Amino acid sequence: MLFAAVKSNLDELAALAGQLSSDEYNAPCPELGGTTVGQHFRHIIEIFLCLLNNYETGSINYDKRERNKRIETDAPTAVKRINHIRENLEKENKILFLEQNLNHTKLYIQSNYFRELLYNLEHAIHHQALIRVGLRRFERLTINANFGVAHSTIEYRKQCAQ
Repeated sequence: MLFAAVKSNLDELAALAGQLSSDEYNAPCPELGGTTVGQHFRHIIEIFLCLLNNYETGSINYDKRERNKRIETDAPTAVKRINHIRENLEKENKILFLEQNLNHTKLYIQSNYFRELLYNLEHAIHHQALIRVGLRRFERLTINANFGVAHSTIEYRKQCAQ
């Protein structure tokens, strides 16, 4: 179920990226503090890549992720990376350690692959909500009604509609 949910989310992200012109992908959004939609795509993608690329070592530090300008500025490159993530995310659950510097102190926190994958999904949804806000001005785009909406909110809305 977790893998299916992540893949579905990545499919929506790739589909949206495929609709965007270079100008739309790279336009600064005043509603997002001047950041671009491409920057949010890059951030989502690189968090997933950080998890996948460090799975074997078992040590994850999201602050030390790659910051690839090409993902940020070129939607087709972003789609390629999304597809790479999609094709490689099904891994066995195992213990992982998160490394984080907090107030000049290095923390190591035990986690596991499934927990981190769920974190990545929730993190992606949060940034997708921001992407949705940044793209409101482009009326020609087709955006799924639930794009950027948490799964718990979707379920709650379904219950309220009954």
